[in-house]
Amino acid sequence: MTERPLRGEPLSLDLVNTLWSEGGVPRDLFDEPNGTSDWLAEHGYAGGSEAALREVRAALRAQLEQNDPGPLNAVLARGTRRPVLGSDGRPGELVEVDPDWRAAWDAAVDHLRLLAERPDRVRGCAHPNCVLWFHDTSRNGTRRWCSMDACGNRAKAGRHYARTREGGSQPLVRRPSRP
Repeated sequence: MTERPLRGEPLSLDLVNTLWSEGGVPRDLFDEPNGTSDWLAEHGYAGGSEAALREVRAALRAQLEQNDPGPLNAVLARGTRRPVLGSDGRPGELVEVDPDWRAAWDAAVDHLRLLAERPDRVRGCAHPNCVLWFHDTSRNGTRRWCSMDACGNRAKAGRHYARTREGGSQPLVRRPSRP
């Protein structure tokens, strides 16, 4: 499978992050050989529709980037969940959705879960050239970057470079010690 950044996010954000930028060039996991089937298998799905995944990814981005719920609601209308009582007497849930849409629909439902729990913790990377999204699980909730190793360090290096170019960073001057 193609190495992509920021794996391991919740299902909905992991789907959003199948589209990323690498050296300023847009990359799409679903354009890679076996990208779709690898992503589905990585998340425990035996199959699914690439077109459905692309549609849900676009709907999730519309909600995240423009706060437009319309496309996401259209996707959610493709399936239903209803409570059922199992033969063992335990409550359960029946999900009715076209099998080709199951992974995509589950990602849409997962996004609703994230928004219900802590909408302020679903964030886009603060780096202006990054298109990745993450769920901030830090204790104090102040995470800004998809990754400190990538975008965080680039931002810090950029600020340092700007300070030194503007003369803002002055060398440390030692004062003579007092006798």
